[in-house]
Amino acid sequence: MSDVRQHAEEIREQFSEHLDLTADEVEQRLDNLVNEYRVPLEEARRSVVSHYLDEAGLERDDIRTGGGGTEKVNVEDIDEDEQWIGLTAKVVDLWDPRSDAVGQVGLLGDETGTTKFTKWAKSDLPELEEGKVYRLGNVVTDEYQGNYSVKLNRTTTIEELDEDIEVGDDTAEVEGALVDIQSGSGLIKRCPEEDCTRVLQNGRCSEHGEVEGEFDLRIKGVLDDGEEVREVILDEEATEEFTGIGLEEAQDMAMDALDTTVVAEEMRERTLGKYYRVRGPTMGRYLLADEVEELAGPTNAEDVLIKARSM
Repeated sequence: MSDVRQHAEEIREQFSEHLDLTADEVEQRLDNLVNEYRVPLEEARRSVVSHYLDEAGLERDDIRTGGGGTEKVNVEDIDEDEQWIGLTAKVVDLWDPRSDAVGQVGLLGDETGTTKFTKWAKSDLPELEEGKVYRLGNVVTDEYQGNYSVKLNRTTTIEELDEDIEVGDDTAEVEGALVDIQSGSGLIKRCPEEDCTRVLQNGRCSEHGEVEGEFDLRIKGVLDDGEEVREVILDEEATEEFTGIGLEEAQDMAMDALDTTVVAEEMRERTLGKYYRVRGPTMGRYLLADEVEELAGPTNAEDVLIKARSM
């Protein structure tokens, strides 16, 4: 089966309860975008899915993003965006939503750690209660600044369980030299649509298409302690504390140079080769920096800086 055909079959399955589609007509629409207009297959798929969402009067959260069922995972295994999964977790905390579109927001946890959850107001789901354990099906993962969370939507299933879970502590602390600041760091733009925080690629959001993005700061860095490396992510507040460059200054730098990449380059100049202690929760392979402290490096700091510049 060709890649186009496989995607067509999956899209037909996604909309099987909502639209009377055939794999052939979906494949023709995909094939036209891919081979006639040279649109990358993944982008073509998003475009076709958006078309059928409009036709069916649905939201993206109302359908599954891939074929097949949802896999039962632990919180520590959540390290991809837009994956449909199942969780058994305890409601650790609830707090007040900041948007009328959100019915509940809080923290879920299992033995491996914790993750934020959002339940949409329009989902018509039962209220979750703090301290209780639930088996959740058909929840979709989301990512913001390397922090993975889950969303509950109208297709989510909720089963209260008569059991308790001892929620694990996923906080970690690492020390080491900053040997790399990765692509996607510095001054970035995020999608401004409500409840969407995706980083734009060439002015496009993977879900909402071309949008006028909102500026933000972040660092995706690599710390090396001499034995192993750890990937860390700093949000706007931590990035400003880490580099001394705030959002307004970063925008001015980019405007003066007519190039946003100068911000990341300046950040590299100020931080590469220096030693830091970083503390925060872990999400997949990333450590999300809540606290950052610069340390006095060991005597081989020059060797580390040479290593950093060679990466």
